[in-house]
Amino acid sequence: MYRDNITTTVTLLDAVTATTTSAAVEVAGATNISLQGVRADHSSGSTAWSVTVSNDGTNYVAYNLLIDNVTNTNGQQLTRVASKSLGANGSVILGFDENFAYRYLKVTATETTDGTHSAILTYF
Repeated sequence: MYRDNITTTVTLLDAVTATTTSAAVEVAGATNISLQGVRADHSSGSTAWSVTVSNDGTNYVAYNLLIDNVTNTNGQQLTRVASKSLGANGSVILGFDENFAYRYLKVTATETTDGTHSAILTYF
């Protein structure tokens, strides 16, 4: 559903304390999507955020085209990843390809050892 450039922010995972997959969110028609992963209460281990996508809302496939927020020179291509890990308290930001054309997505925070894990999706 086209959203007329109205920005929507949804907390898909809110301070979960184990490996968790969010409910599906419909993003059909969104032209700009970003994901922020937040890790808190770190003692050891890490959190890895990943995304699955679907057009039918039933069958989900790993989305391996997340754009990592790393520095590139003008001659380099964007760095694309399947997941992003954080081994301390803090945040990571991931972008989605401008050619993203899926109807639904889910976010998984995979916990190793401890911590709380959140995932915030922003799109329009």
